[in-house]
Amino acid sequence: MSEIKVPDLGESISEGTIYKWLVKEGDTVGQGDVLAELETDKVNLEISAEEDGVISSILRQAGENVAVGEAIGVIGSGAAAGSSKPQATNAAAESAADAAAGSATAAPAAESVSAAAPAAAPEGPGAGDSPAPLASPGARKLARERGIELGEVSARDPIGRIGQADVKEHGAAGPGAAAPAPSTPQGKAAGALPAAGKAQQPEDGKAVERKRMSRRRLTIASRLVEAQQTAAMLTTFNEVDMTAILDIRKRRKDAFKEKHEVGLGFMSFFTKAVVGALKTYPLLNAEIDGEDLLIKKFYDIGIAVAAKEGLVVPVVRDADRLSFPQIERQIGELASKARNNTLSLSELQGGTFTITNGGVFGSLLSTPILNTPQVGILGMHKIQLRPIALDEERTVNRPMMYIALSYDHRIVDGSEAVSFLVKVKELLEDPEALLLEG
Repeated sequence: MSEIKVPDLGESISEGTIYKWLVKEGDTVGQGDVLAELETDKVNLEISAEEDGVISSILRQAGENVAVGEAIGVIGSGAAAGSSKPQATNAAAESAADAAAGSATAAPAAESVSAAAPAAAPEGPGAGDSPAPLASPGARKLARERGIELGEVSARDPIGRIGQADVKEHGAAGPGAAAPAPSTPQGKAAGALPAAGKAQQPEDGKAVERKRMSRRRLTIASRLVEAQQTAAMLTTFNEVDMTAILDIRKRRKDAFKEKHEVGLGFMSFFTKAVVGALKTYPLLNAEIDGEDLLIKKFYDIGIAVAAKEGLVVPVVRDADRLSFPQIERQIGELASKARNNTLSLSELQGGTFTITNGGVFGSLLSTPILNTPQVGILGMHKIQLRPIALDEERTVNRPMMYIALSYDHRIVDGSEAVSFLVKVKELLEDPEALLLEG
C-alpha cells in the first residue's frame, strides 16, 4: 500500500488545487499511470502512480486545495484493496465490504459498499452512539473548522454523502439550519469541480451564472493588483513605421521558411530590438531587491501568450545569443505548449523583460501592466495604414503600429524610458541595425 502524494511543485509554489481525478476508487492502475491533474498558480501538472495496485481511497476531492507532500489518496495492493472505502463506517457497509473482499475484482466490492451504505441505518462504533453520516474528507475537515455537526447538514448527493458545498451552505444559513434543497432535479455530484459548474441562480428575479475562478486566474488577478499597488507604474507611447519590416518579410519569408522550417514573424524583430535597447538602457533590465538594484547582464525575454486557462509568460532564454530562426522557433514551441497546457515551471520563471502583443486581437492602443518583479514591459499593437506627412507638401499612407512601454518609475526615470522606446523604434524602422546590435 502507498499514499498518493502531491509532488514538489517547484520554487515558490507550496500548494495547488486538484483539477480533476482521472480514476475512481476501485480502479486498477499501473506504475506511471496518470491519476489526477493538479492546477497550480502557473501550470497544470499530472500526478502519476508510483506502483501497481488498486485505488483503495481518494482522500481529497476535485476543487480542494492541497499542499506539497500531502496525501490525497491511497493505492492498495491486490483486488481486495477496493473494498476499503473509509466512508463506509456503519456496520452494514462494513459487512458488505467484508463479503465483497473475496471477489475476483475490486470493482464489485466497491459497488457493494456504495449500495449498502444508503440502504442500512448507520450505526456508530459503539452501542448507543449517534449515527455517523457519510461525508467526504474535505467536508469533515470544513465542518470541524466551522464547528458544524455533520448530522445537521442536508446532503444533495443521491446516496446521501455530504460534500463541502453542503457544509458551506449550511454554515451560510446559520447554526442548526438545514441546507436548501437543490434547485434542479439532479443533485450536485460530490467532488465535481466548482469552476466547471453552470448552475443558474436567481438574483432579484434575474438569472446569473456563478463560476469558480481557476487558481491561475486568481493568481493573475492578485499579481496584477500587486503590481499596481507596489510599483510606481507609468506608460509612455510611440509609433513605428513597419514598412521596412513588412518589405523584408515579403521578400524573404518563403526562402526563410524553406531553409529554417519556421515562419518569419514579427516577434523576432521585436525581441532583437528590445535586447538592443536593453543593452543601451540597462535599468529596464533590472529589478528592486530591498534597497538594492539587481542589474542583470543577461536577456531572458518573456513573451505573453493568451492560453485557455489564462495569460502565461514563457521565457526565451539568452535572447541576445539567438538568431532570428532560433527565436521564432522557440516562441512557436513555447506558444504551442502554453495553449496545450504543457509548459514546465522552468519555462515560466526568471524573465528579465516582457513583450506582449495585443495587436493579434485587434488592439490599437493599451497600457500593459508590469510583470513583477520586472520593471519594464513592451506592448505591441495592431498594424494600421495611417497618413504620414513626409514634409510640408507630401503625405503618404504607411503601415503604422503604436508601441507602449510601461515602466517602474522608482528606478527608471521618464527620460530613460522615453529614450528606450525611441531606440526600439529606430531599430525596428531600420532592421539592418538589428544585425549591428548583435
